[in-house]
Amino acid sequence: MYENRYEIPRDTLPRGPSYLHHVLTALKAGRPDHFRQNLRVSPRTFDKLVAALEDDPVFFNNSNHPQLPVEQQIAVALYRFGHDGNAASMQAVANWAGLGKGTIHLITRRIMTAVLRPDFMQQAVHLPTDEEKERAKCWVHKHSCKAWRNGWCFVDGTLIPLDQRPTWYGESYFDRKCNYSLNFQVWIPSLCQRNSPITRS
Repeated sequence: MYENRYEIPRDTLPRGPSYLHHVLTALKAGRPDHFRQNLRVSPRTFDKLVAALEDDPVFFNNSNHPQLPVEQQIAVALYRFGHDGNAASMQAVANWAGLGKGTIHLITRRIMTAVLRPDFMQQAVHLPTDEEKERAKCWVHKHSCKAWRNGWCFVDGTLIPLDQRPTWYGESYFDRKCNYSLNFQVWIPSLCQRNSPITRS
């Protein structure tokens, strides 16, 4: 009979130290840029989110085992939401937070329950004002293709493989999949721009 010699009992799986505590203390206070790399929001935005969600009933129960502080639960969820692929797996997030995979699943459900409450959605999700739109347009005009200034939606991520390495600046076309490729991007102009010469060309 075949026996799996490498099977580890669930209760003896060792856990490494949590990076979560370091992010919420040292990085939040001293390195907001690294804090943002981990959670994809600034410390100020993070604190506002905690204040808006911490009184939600989903974070209160009558169990003898209290939940993690809301601040930690939000940090875990933001870390998971801000990553993709293998980095967003429950095991990878559990390793980062020093928690079990089941806890990561529960935290994600609680955060989504709180975020999707109608009261929070009405308060936090809204269309940008004219001033916010103009600031975004100015940023695109300054940092990107000027013709995209009045676009309202960008979709990218489709790689078009090239047959060979381009002669000019060839290494710039080397992608994460170890191919030389172009990144295809779709731009949808705003209604007022669809008849402009730039859009028609």
